[in-house]
Amino acid sequence: MGKLDGKVAFITGAARGQGRAHAVRFAEEGANIIAVDICAQVESAPYDMGTAAELEETTRLVEAAGGKIVSRIADVRDLAALTAAVDEGVEQFGRLDIILGNAGICTYGDLATMSEEQFDEMIEIDLTGVWKTVRAGVGKIIEGGNGGSIVLTSSTAGLKNQNTIGHYVAAKHGVTGLTKALANELAPHNIRVNSIHPTNCRTPMMTNPGVRKMFRPDLENPTLGDAIPAYGSILLLDTPWVEPEDVSNAILFLVSEEGRFVTGTAMPVDAGMLAK
Repeated sequence: MGKLDGKVAFITGAARGQGRAHAVRFAEEGANIIAVDICAQVESAPYDMGTAAELEETTRLVEAAGGKIVSRIADVRDLAALTAAVDEGVEQFGRLDIILGNAGICTYGDLATMSEEQFDEMIEIDLTGVWKTVRAGVGKIIEGGNGGSIVLTSSTAGLKNQNTIGHYVAAKHGVTGLTKALANELAPHNIRVNSIHPTNCRTPMMTNPGVRKMFRPDLENPTLGDAIPAYGSILLLDTPWVEPEDVSNAILFLVSEEGRFVTGTAMPVDAGMLAK
């Protein structure tokens, strides 16, 4: 038996990276999945976003793991689109138990000189989009009367400052606060709400040229190999990053029966970064 047999999870940012890893891991544990991704470029993002083909690959991997899936293209800034995806999934699967507010972007720059558009886009996706994700699905969990679990993806930057990404720090600190507020509000419905705080995670958001340059500003065009020692320098454990599956395993604990009395917490998956 799987830890999530009979459960249904709504996951944003599911085309690749952490979102895909969560969807596949949950399917391995018996869950069915409602998956969405923007599958389009975000203007301020200095790296390629997930694609429709990658979302199709997530669908294939979930099905190969034994799960059923409804996957749709939707922007977390579009509450109506998110709600439509949830409604379709619940109509097919009969319930909703878990929400993972995973979708997000990371861009770079100094707050003092950043454009209004870049700042607004960050907040709209990484903070307001997380609230819209919850708003789109939490009513279905409440209506089901079975309780549930929500995990919102923050970051180590949601617990401490990191330079040159101040707008990201602000958004992710907002997610941390949103988690605590929702945990209080939804406890009477037996819905637990926690935030997850990964450090460097090996996804395109972390390994792209913009982040490599942030870690190696002394080089004009640093390669991934150039940046790896700097990635690892901020961690206690001997690794430059965690894998998406490491985050998935932590989230699985939070949403499963094993985490049944865990709510309102901020769980790091950080290889010791916050203790260093």
